[in-house]
Amino acid sequence: MTEPNLRIRGLTKSFGGVRALDGVDLTVPAGQVHALLGHNGAGKSTLIKCLGGAFPPDAGTIEVGGTSYARLSPRESIAAGVAIIFQTLSVVDSLTVAENIFLGQEWTRYGRIDRRAQEEVATGLLERVAASCSPRDRVGELPMGQRQLVEIAKALSRSASVLVLDEPTAALSGTESDALAERVEDLRAQGLAIVYVTHLLGEVERLADAVTVLRDGKVAHRSGGSGQSRRDLVMAIAGQPQGRGPYRYAPPPRGRDQPRRTPHPPHNRLTLTDLRGPRFGPVDLSVAEGEIVALYGLIGSGRTRLLETIYGRRPATGGTIRVGDRTVKPSRPSDALAAHMALVPGDRRGQALFPILTAQDNALLPSIRRLARHGVRSPRGERRVFGALADAVALRPAHPQLPAAAFSGGNQQKLVLGRWINEARGVDVLLLDEPTQGVDVGARREIYEVVSALAAEQGTAVLFASNDPEEVVALAHRCLIVSAGRVVGELSGPELTEAALLSAVHEGAA
Repeated sequence: MTEPNLRIRGLTKSFGGVRALDGVDLTVPAGQVHALLGHNGAGKSTLIKCLGGAFPPDAGTIEVGGTSYARLSPRESIAAGVAIIFQTLSVVDSLTVAENIFLGQEWTRYGRIDRRAQEEVATGLLERVAASCSPRDRVGELPMGQRQLVEIAKALSRSASVLVLDEPTAALSGTESDALAERVEDLRAQGLAIVYVTHLLGEVERLADAVTVLRDGKVAHRSGGSGQSRRDLVMAIAGQPQGRGPYRYAPPPRGRDQPRRTPHPPHNRLTLTDLRGPRFGPVDLSVAEGEIVALYGLIGSGRTRLLETIYGRRPATGGTIRVGDRTVKPSRPSDALAAHMALVPGDRRGQALFPILTAQDNALLPSIRRLARHGVRSPRGERRVFGALADAVALRPAHPQLPAAAFSGGNQQKLVLGRWINEARGVDVLLLDEPTQGVDVGARREIYEVVSALAAEQGTAVLFASNDPEEVVALAHRCLIVSAGRVVGELSGPELTEAALLSAVHEGAA
């Protein structure tokens, strides 16, 4: 019997007290496309990183081509025949296609790089993946689909027998996605073992010969790909039908599900009418005073583009934005801030945090002028406001002069969130993009409590984007399903469950 290209047995990995992988088994023979499914935090990324050598497993074995390893370094993983094409491509835009394919493994002749030989071999590799580019093309000038094929050609140049594709169509157009599917079918026919990580069940139905679903670090479901119903896969990803679970952070918004002392209807803090922008729209939505609304969709659905357009980071091409009773036209973030709107971006390190500044300066950056006295900073006032803020968000450690870089991811997120909820700088509309991305479980719950209290006690309208169904169920009063830049559905009340979210988003993406 022929050994499978990849066999993982009992793989276990913990981070602190959290077990990310718990005895995972996975077998992928040559010529098979094996879909790996599971929502955020299920363990998919940890499994891939153990396979690629980024993380050493705590227990278990990884067998590639009949050779067993207790752990792999990145170099050993490549040498064993494993190639991982991550969602964020590793190509160098300034280099040619051939230079990218042979980067780190250049062919030399008489002490110089043999460009002609590299280009000849690159031509054959590009033909093998049916790429339409030339070995001499600059990668930065290629469309995303062709860049991805260059990555795959690079993997083939290293004699890869196991190919891992991590959300390969997230940034591709429909035409590029179809073309990639054809290439995957070709590579399967050439005998590669392919691990295909995706959220799109349509891709599973088209390509997968077998399916493994991870949930909470364990194998929750394993089956052959053919004949597998979409409903069965959704239930395997989400678990058994469930309501909101033991944690419910957001009480009903004032004026919707709770009786009011006055007969007035809830006041909308944010209203979008026919809003359009590059690659999204038209969008109509409203968020009432004290309401928390989620935008849920797959990667590339347009959630982030919508939030950034509301905030003025991207241009709107049509429609209106109203904050309260006032129409605003944010052409830059300062316009949105003037209208009492703020955004906490998903990439806090790249777009929000100043690592070398102190915790106090990071949290109070937009408020320093307001706290100043006669144009001079007020250290006493800043310390007082920061102290109250640190208590409110459960910042640990609550040390005002500690550099932001010294805090954990969850506490860094609290600093960024705290900019807009302290007594010196409140907002009417708070926009959150992936509010707990890269945050541990404990800090995640604390952030949920802070956001929920902000809506309930201050009446702030919260609009947040997430691709984590558990987060949406825990935090949102209502959820809008986003696909291809449009709102295609809505869930609320008892209907707002993880299973319903997954079903709705996959129906919208179909």
